[in-house]
Amino acid sequence: MASPKGSKKRTKPKTASRRTSDDALEPLVRDMLANIGEDPDREGLLNTPHRVGKSLRFLTGGYEVDLDELLNGAVFEDSCDEMVVVKDIELYSMCEHHMLPFFGKCHIGYIPRGKILGLSKLPRIADAYARRLQVQERLTSQIAEAVNAAIAPRGVGVVVEASHLCMMMRGGALVSLAVNPPEEFVAEVEKAFEAGPR
Repeated sequence: MASPKGSKKRTKPKTASRRTSDDALEPLVRDMLANIGEDPDREGLLNTPHRVGKSLRFLTGGYEVDLDELLNGAVFEDSCDEMVVVKDIELYSMCEHHMLPFFGKCHIGYIPRGKILGLSKLPRIADAYARRLQVQERLTSQIAEAVNAAIAPRGVGVVVEASHLCMMMRGGALVSLAVNPPEEFVAEVEKAFEAGPR
C-alpha cells in the first residue's frame, strides 16, 4: 500500500540534469545501429536516428512536467468524505534497466480531507511520472506522493498492474506484475476510511 507520510510538499518531479535536443540524440542512435551490426545508411534506417530521438523525447517528457502547472488550480474545497476512485487509467512507461516499455492500468483512490482534485488530473499525474525511465514500484509511490502533496487526503492508494516487455521479450516467465494488488488496495483504503479523520 503506497501511503506516503510527512508534511513536505513536493509536487514537481525531479528533472534530468541535462536535457538535450532531438538532434543531439541522432548521432548516438546512429552509432548504436552500427554497433549492433546494422548499416545506418541503408534506406530503411536513414531517418531512424531522427525518429528515435523524437520518440525518446516524447516518451521521457515527464521530466519536464511541473505538477503545479499541471494541476492548474484544480484543487477544490469540498466536504466530501467518501472514497474517490479512478480506475483503469492507461499507463505507458519505460523500464530504466533495459529501456523497454512496460504498460498496463493504474487505479488511484483517496479519501478526501476537505479538498478534492479535478478527476481529469489523476490520469495526468500518472502520465507525468510514467513518461520517464522508471521501475514500477517507484512509479506507484510517486503517483501516491503527488496526490498526497496536492490535497493531503486522509488516505491515498495506488495500484499499478503492468506487463513488462523487458521480461516478455527476453524470455522471462513472469510477464505481469501488480504493485499493491487490487484486493490489498481496497482493504487498506477501507481500513483508513473506517478509522475516521486523523
